Amino acid sequence: MKFIDEAEVHVRAGDGGRGCVSFLREKYKPHGGPNGGDGGDGGDVVFEVNPGLTTLLDFKYQPLIKAGRGEHGRGKEQYGKRGEDRIVRVPPGTIVRDKQTGALVADLREPHERAIVAHGGRGGRGNMHFATPTNQAPRHAQPGTPGDDLLLHLELHLMADVGIVGYPNAGKSTLISTVSAARPRIADYPFTTLVPHLGVVRFDEEGSFVLADIPGLIEGAHRGLGLGHRFLRHLSRTSLLIHLIDVSGLSGRDPFADYATINHELEAFDATLAVKPQVVVANKLDLAEARDRFPELRARFMASGIELHGISAATGEGVAALMREVGRCWRALRAAATATLSPADGEVVDPPPHLRP
Repeated sequence: MKFIDEAEVHVRAGDGGRGCVSFLREKYKPHGGPNGGDGGDGGDVVFEVNPGLTTLLDFKYQPLIKAGRGEHGRGKEQYGKRGEDRIVRVPPGTIVRDKQTGALVADLREPHERAIVAHGGRGGRGNMHFATPTNQAPRHAQPGTPGDDLLLHLELHLMADVGIVGYPNAGKSTLISTVSAARPRIADYPFTTLVPHLGVVRFDEEGSFVLADIPGLIEGAHRGLGLGHRFLRHLSRTSLLIHLIDVSGLSGRDPFADYATINHELEAFDATLAVKPQVVVANKLDLAEARDRFPELRARFMASGIELHGISAATGEGVAALMREVGRCWRALRAAATATLSPADGEVVDPPPHLRP
């Protein structure tokens, strides 16, 4: 399935039906009076979260989404039927904005959550509502109001708990394929991963989290270089990052400089990404060059107050221990976020950016 995380769609809610102008005409009731019914309301366009979807691909093939219009009112005080709502399925994490104003329309996260993105028009009132002592035979009724007609911009932010960041060929795809059922493309050339991948990681008997593999970043990614800048938005909902570093030296770069460069790109793209907690991991310890360089590199990170974990994603060395540590940190962050959202006095307080789900 092709991964699409941005789309534009034209939505049009149903127009309200017009009211009816009618008079009662029955035998022995020559002055029956007005009996025109109201028009029905127009249908709404409703977005509903379907947890089985992971892409906005469907919106590429339905540029116009319409709801049903309300029926017109009829005589004998018969009201028009309400227009049928149009229910549209979207993946979890879909953000809906008005294309013209940029205003947020809906942020859909939870399974089966619904939001009305375009409201239907109101049905017009029939002439039976306009009878007065001085105008007992009104010959006018209200027209229905038009429904919302909007151009929407849809943006998908994957609902991941933990994200993996790093340079191309740092071993991100190998790591997620080792710890989950995700099967991204793995090869020894840059930008093998072209789209984000999600995997569920079980780190103990009771806990699991969703892990996201983001395409590799390079210097200048926030300006559009490489591919990673297109998908950095998918880290916005994560509470923790795994910063993966290639310590083999085969790239010719300094791993410590790589760490600083990636963090600079995160900050340049979105300041909230830079303050997210990170678990820093040195990968490729199965290579002799990496194992020889690891002690000296760990000392450099420790001097900066950063703990460096060592693994080999290819052989699985240290991976289980790493996932337990990531799971422990993620669980602690969730507990802290829950405590922040549920203070003792019952007041709802926004958590700090790096603890927001």
